[in-house]
Amino acid sequence: MIYSRSIFRLIARVGVALTIIGCTGLVLGLGHYFNLDIFAYGLSSGIRIVGSVAIAGCLLSAIGYGALEYVQK
Repeated sequence: MIYSRSIFRLIARVGVALTIIGCTGLVLGLGHYFNLDIFAYGLSSGIRIVGSVAIAGCLLSAIGYGALEYVQK
């Protein structure tokens, strides 16, 4: 039980970190401080890839916090 809590906390923290990194990258890219074209892959633009990192972080943190809430009950 203790191990599952620590795993879910880790998932939530990784999610928050990815969200912060993705949002910071989007803000810097849209402000032309950072070139988003280096992340362009195939037909996807760089802004889509960086946005996907932020969305993945939101999903991971939601899963981690939801599981923590479920385990604590």
